[in-house]
Amino acid sequence: MMEPPEKQKKSPIMELLQRFPKRHLVTTAVLVIALVGMLLLPGKDDIEPQRQSRPISIDIQEDVKALMPEVTEPVTAEIVPQVEWHRETVRSGDNLSLIFQRAGLTDRDLLEFMKGHNESKKLKRIHPGHELEFHIEDKQLLALRYRENRLNSHLFNRTAKRTFEYEKETRQPDVQSAYREAVIHDSLFLAGQKVQMDADLIMELANIFGWDIDFGLDIRKGDHFKVLFEERFLDGEKIGNGNILAAEFTNQKTTFRAVRYEDNKGNTHYYTPEGKSMRKAFLRAPLDFRRISSNFNPRRIHPKFKTVRPHRGTDYAASRGTPVWASGDGKVITSSYTKANGNYVVIQHGNNVQTKYLHLHKRKVKTGQRVRQKQLIGTVGSTGYSTGPHLHYEFLLNGVHRNPRTILQKLPKAKSIAKAETERFRAATQPLLEAMEQQHQQRLLARAGTE
Repeated sequence: MMEPPEKQKKSPIMELLQRFPKRHLVTTAVLVIALVGMLLLPGKDDIEPQRQSRPISIDIQEDVKALMPEVTEPVTAEIVPQVEWHRETVRSGDNLSLIFQRAGLTDRDLLEFMKGHNESKKLKRIHPGHELEFHIEDKQLLALRYRENRLNSHLFNRTAKRTFEYEKETRQPDVQSAYREAVIHDSLFLAGQKVQMDADLIMELANIFGWDIDFGLDIRKGDHFKVLFEERFLDGEKIGNGNILAAEFTNQKTTFRAVRYEDNKGNTHYYTPEGKSMRKAFLRAPLDFRRISSNFNPRRIHPKFKTVRPHRGTDYAASRGTPVWASGDGKVITSSYTKANGNYVVIQHGNNVQTKYLHLHKRKVKTGQRVRQKQLIGTVGSTGYSTGPHLHYEFLLNGVHRNPRTILQKLPKAKSIAKAETERFRAATQPLLEAMEQQHQQRLLARAGTE
């Protein structure tokens, strides 16, 4: 029997490998092969370099940026040539031909401009104080701007040899509320002027209360008023007044209040705080007036004949040409001339009321014509038996001469705000009335502090 061969002795490496799991050995073998492959690849010097660019974002701190020189990119801006305008102010007696000549243009240039656009006819209504600006190059009119006022202007730019394009330019003013109050010692106008109210604002105040107060006959010393109104500003400069928002007038201890309201249809009127319209069937006076020469007096001595003759009406002294209005809606039943009345107009109104207007300079209506309240029917004159320019106004009810100052309570009442709109009316008007009263209280406190 043969002896088994002697066992061969294993190397230390083999013994170590046998101790590892097969899965680890496989992984190790793969890594070794990969490493050998990388070592066998061509060297760095043998590879042709290839450049690749990739945008990266670098967050530079503010302190680092401050140390870096500032790099500015060139900015390309369109250079707009400065337009030079030649300005002409319309003078009394001017016409377009004269204005164009002063600007260095000819009548031919004017004719070409007027034919260049239909809106050029607006320049036919220029008035002294308006401005025309001309852009002229090489004796050719390139543009014209007509400044009607500081808010509205009309621009014409040449688009072809004989045509222009038109654009209306409108600026919106800044509107602020203002307040004035005064006590009358001499007249409404003097009282208003003392508190820096201009003539237009004073007349507008009188117009609002013109259905209740005759500002020529009814005003007394001690009467007083408050008014909250708008002031309009452009570039920080006052350019005029806006609407009266609320007003109060106390005449012979009777107080009348009015507030401006725009209804849901866009119509604007003045109402009492209770919602009754300030507009009545008849005006207390049929013209803007400053002075009245005589009052209602049935036993007046006639100034021309020096005899006692009934003066069934009121004479309003005014300069020749002062507009005369219809005191109410109606129909002209007479527009004629007589030796005594001169040029005169008679209007038939509803409720058996007639009004007469005598000694007119000119009549502006014809017999049979229907007129509206405050419509122009003539101008003040001194025709007929008249010693000077004035309007003689008569008011007849059922054919009997009546004093218009005392008959109003028998005439139709003012209309009121519709019930459906009452809540909206109060919401819109109460803040105005409260603002006016707040201003008044502040004035009282200020006066008390100075006493």
